Amino acid sequence: MRTQFAAAAIVLAMPLCGCAAAALGTAGAVGVAAVQDKSLGEAVDDATASNQIKSKLLSESANRFGEVDVEVTSGLVLLSGRVDTPEDRVKAEGIAWTSPLTRDVANEIRIEPAGGFLANVSDELITARVRSRLVGSSSVKSVNFNIETYNGVVYLMGIARSAEELKRAAEEASVVGGVKQVVSYVRVRDGRSQQAAPTLQGGASYQSAPDTSYDTSADGELIGASY
Repeated sequence: MRTQFAAAAIVLAMPLCGCAAAALGTAGAVGVAAVQDKSLGEAVDDATASNQIKSKLLSESANRFGEVDVEVTSGLVLLSGRVDTPEDRVKAEGIAWTSPLTRDVANEIRIEPAGGFLANVSDELITARVRSRLVGSSSVKSVNFNIETYNGVVYLMGIARSAEELKRAAEEASVVGGVKQVVSYVRVRDGRSQQAAPTLQGGASYQSAPDTSYDTSADGELIGASY
């Protein structure tokens, strides 16, 4: 199993096809790998898997899966967003597993009606504000973190250079207005999966972190550390 986990390439809003998608994904991955703590091979694999899964979801049904977001970090696929039925939630996870580059799936999809334009804009604003705080933090290498927001819940993916950096990144995200909770699927570079829970004043809840080793041989669903 690879020891380095880094932020996934940004998923395109609409699927591309054929060589155009492959060329853009690879080019983007080269740029990402140049500044992140990840290899070029990992960056290309993440971009390819992300494009594959998103395209398959939309090909299956743009109406059913149009509000499902896909982020990939070193083979770990994070599905977030919303679908109408439990069957669609299971189907989306099944599609995520069809990519040969998928090594694990974190299914955070919720079953509820479409949120509409305003809900999506609110989440995008929260993501942008969290990103700004990470960029402005002297103790966080922001480019190593990928951020996804759904209904005020912020999901962090990527690689932290230390448990202290992960703690700081979660703290920064938790104090942004509108954030209800921070859920981490971040790997610590040295492989340790537990981190101390800091004390926060206000902001989003910060709970004791469960095991985030992401062992694919473990029973049960993949669960991220909750802050």
